[in-house]
Amino acid sequence: MKHIEGAGLGLRREMLDQLLPEVPSQVDFLEVAPENWIPIGGRFKQQFQQCASQRPITTHGLSLSIGSPDPLDIDFVKSIKEFLHTYDISLYSEHLSYCSLEGHLYDLMPIPFTDDAVNYVAERIKVVQDIIERPLVLENVSYYLAPEPRLSELEFINAVIAETGCQLLLDVNNVYVNSINHCYDPYQFIEALPSEKIVYGHIAGHYDEADDLKVDTHGADVIEPVWELLHFAYKTHGVFPTLLERDFNIPPLSQLLSEVNRIKLLQERFVKAKMTNEVDLL
Repeated sequence: MKHIEGAGLGLRREMLDQLLPEVPSQVDFLEVAPENWIPIGGRFKQQFQQCASQRPITTHGLSLSIGSPDPLDIDFVKSIKEFLHTYDISLYSEHLSYCSLEGHLYDLMPIPFTDDAVNYVAERIKVVQDIIERPLVLENVSYYLAPEPRLSELEFINAVIAETGCQLLLDVNNVYVNSINHCYDPYQFIEALPSEKIVYGHIAGHYDEADDLKVDTHGADVIEPVWELLHFAYKTHGVFPTLLERDFNIPPLSQLLSEVNRIKLLQERFVKAKMTNEVDLL
């Protein structure tokens, strides 16, 4: 299986004509929502196959709904496994949330931060992992209300990881957004995550609704405090593959590549510093 490294870009169909015929050298890997690509044919399928032949692909799903009261869609999970096999993809990532309740909710809803929820989600994660025959990778999500919080967000995430052996997609922007909206220290949050479970990361922009309300949109440039958090995450956990997400208000490819290149330059700084034992100076 192809493994990801370096700096990546979230692949959207409207980017294909700019990315091909040769994926730019700045982009080390691409990420897709498998639901958007499993049923495709024609030109889009040919273009996707071109991308997959040039760069490793990773996945970030939208509809697993791991925390939903609804039964798991086993046929869907099996289709994900086939997609991973077809395109030689090593990682299947999803959101630690849910998006269905007797029908699709078209949003990512927060799971209650309780011990019961940890146990419930853990059993469903184990089922998924048994089917796909690899650890499920789950992302820390942005949320705006915390139903029945008996645990902190951090305690909940760490408990799910410890119970299931799943892995973590560290979304640095989501940490920043939640830290503002829920009044916690984002540096302490990142520091307390298990380094060995972080397999890759996301960085993105968001919308400032107010000084104390940030909305995770993936529709703007990454701001400096989020870059600073990524710097801290590398310093704390070591360099991990990191992807730029941009889902709408998509600028010209040159602008996206500028942010991807900034990820690469930051990663290279840490690699060089580690080789010369100067990481603590960064």
